[in-house]
Amino acid sequence: MKTSTPPRILLTAGPTREHIDPVRFLSNGSSGRMGYALAGEAAARGCAVELVSGPVSLPAPEGVTVHRVVSAADMLAACEPLFGACDVFIAVAAVSDYRPRVFAPEKMKKNGGVLTLEFEPTVDILKTLAARKHPGQTVVGFAAETRDVEAYARRKLETKNLDWIVANDVSRPGIGMDAADNAVLLLSRAGARLAFGPAPKQAVAGFILDHVLC
Repeated sequence: MKTSTPPRILLTAGPTREHIDPVRFLSNGSSGRMGYALAGEAAARGCAVELVSGPVSLPAPEGVTVHRVVSAADMLAACEPLFGACDVFIAVAAVSDYRPRVFAPEKMKKNGGVLTLEFEPTVDILKTLAARKHPGQTVVGFAAETRDVEAYARRKLETKNLDWIVANDVSRPGIGMDAADNAVLLLSRAGARLAFGPAPKQAVAGFILDHVLC
């Protein structure tokens, strides 16, 4: 991906929340640190950065436009009008794979019995947007796995029409979700295989951008 002007980057970061009722939701342990580190590093390199963020407690990186969302549907709705104009899309967010089939408009009360909930798939943001990729755009995904990390990442790289994928093993203590450090395996559709870390997420962000922006 080469441009004569600083690239326009669209990123997603953090978790999503899929509400069961007004006070309860399905989510995950993503802190948003990796996505925010990438956004901050890209802005420091002169890129125009739009960051679509799920609920996190992090301050907005300097020089980055942040769009705050809650659910997977919200995240896709925020990304859609921005995707066509970006040069690079980096999907870092840990998007919930499922949402409750029915939302209870009032807080569900404990009745002492077994509670059964039905769930349905959420929209696949990365696959949906990657299918719209135009010539010259670069699409980067993340694969947070607990086993067979490289195999799952390679499958995702192919099935979702990605240019790069960043794989990491979130079962390892001290790296990944809600940690200050990360260790990643960067794979490309062209055949590159590059490992980095463990290292602070800011350094990991620099490593990723060194390759996907070249």
